[in-house]
Amino acid sequence: MSRQQFRNLSLLAVLGLAAALVGAFVVTARPTEDPVTQVRWGACPEGVEDPASGPARLQCATVPVPLNYSEPDGERIEIMISRLASGNPGKRRGVLLLNPGGPGGSGLDQPAFLAAQGLPADVLDSYDVIGMDTRGVGRSAAVSCGFTDDQTYFGNIPPYAANDAAVTERAAVAQGVAEQCAANDHEGRLRYISTANMARDLDRIRAALGEEKASFLGYSYGTALGAAYASMFPEQADRIILDSNIGNTYLDHDGMRLYGLGMEETFPDFAAWAAARHDTYGLGRTPEEVRATYLTLAERLDANPVDGLDGGLFRFGAFFTLYRSTLYAPTAESWKTLLETGRPGPEGGRPPGTGAPAPTDNAWTVFLAVTCNDVEWPEDVRTYHRAVAEDRERYPLYGAAAANVMPCAYWKLGPSEPPVRIDNTGPADVLIVQNRHDPVTPLRGGELLDEKFGERSRLVTVDGSGHGAYVLGENRCATEVVTGYLVEGAMPENDLTCQAG
Repeated sequence: MSRQQFRNLSLLAVLGLAAALVGAFVVTARPTEDPVTQVRWGACPEGVEDPASGPARLQCATVPVPLNYSEPDGERIEIMISRLASGNPGKRRGVLLLNPGGPGGSGLDQPAFLAAQGLPADVLDSYDVIGMDTRGVGRSAAVSCGFTDDQTYFGNIPPYAANDAAVTERAAVAQGVAEQCAANDHEGRLRYISTANMARDLDRIRAALGEEKASFLGYSYGTALGAAYASMFPEQADRIILDSNIGNTYLDHDGMRLYGLGMEETFPDFAAWAAARHDTYGLGRTPEEVRATYLTLAERLDANPVDGLDGGLFRFGAFFTLYRSTLYAPTAESWKTLLETGRPGPEGGRPPGTGAPAPTDNAWTVFLAVTCNDVEWPEDVRTYHRAVAEDRERYPLYGAAAANVMPCAYWKLGPSEPPVRIDNTGPADVLIVQNRHDPVTPLRGGELLDEKFGERSRLVTVDGSGHGAYVLGENRCATEVVTGYLVEGAMPENDLTCQAG
């Protein structure tokens, strides 16, 4: 794995979440009662759009919102939003709010990105497509824990834990990170970075845009935000699309553990691909042999790390390979090199740190703030000992990482309010889309969310592999079903399955 690959995977670590289990409390909300803010569109800041992609297509603006909604007349922060205006104003029916996941991912470029990926023209005509940096992210009152590139904390997934001693060792790192975040919270904003507050921000944005209702398309963590918005503001929610679902409005320890399930369900797709190319990569003639190769390499690197690559980082890279089939070939090539030479390649594994600010500092900070503020996490390290031991056996490919201890066990800033409970009353306006095999948000997450919404939702199970189905995948049936709902309001009468192709 090259240094650039490691940086890319570290960034991906904040862009996907696992399914969360049942159980939450009520959070209610009313539509914004503030005077409507006049949105003033202008050019987006440099860096929002890639100049190599051609002329700028997006406009940007800011919307002021309360830092603390319990004190609506108190301190305000500004949320930066972007707009890809309807290509046919005569067909325009409203706004489509987007969230790319995380929490912690910047979404200002999301309208242009999805358009480039093939968001259907009918959708682009029907909506002004609205991206944003949610509170705390990027250009929306950014927060920082002060992470540097030489720290032993490098992402939202803890490292693989071989035994109780490894969990205890990691607990000290997690506690240090929680204390570091608190010490760097100089403006006192971290406690207000939560899913409930982000949902309230969405409604402020809707009102500022002069819309009675808002539609929403969210991926990964964006499904938690969309589910919270539909539950807190059911009268303002229009057509809601939730793609690659974490299963609730928050992520807890049990939800994080489903990363292990996701890898177990999705790894066979890579294994079958590699087995069919054994003559090229030599990883095994059958999927079972490829799986054995993975376990052998991981255990070898556990015992003898090479060039900065240990077993935990090797597993980490394999996990994110399953996000996209386009990552299969470079991963297989790196495994081939390991088998043939015993080394990962000329650049090794994790690059040495310099003490400079980590490029992922803001994304990791927001991920921790939201995840730790939304719900209580177990504080007793023995809970994590038990979970790691269980998941090492239940999900041997990755479970002993997903169950390991996180800074949320030592977080002292929240939660400041109960988690958002799913509101299953009202019309059927929530369309849940889910790949059958997804490493980070397994199918169970879509099923859980569909169960919670009851008659208000429909589940579209896509016979696909990877993270993201609508637009990000290639399933024609899924594209037609979601587009039909966004454009025509054609909600399926029942749950359905989209076969491969």
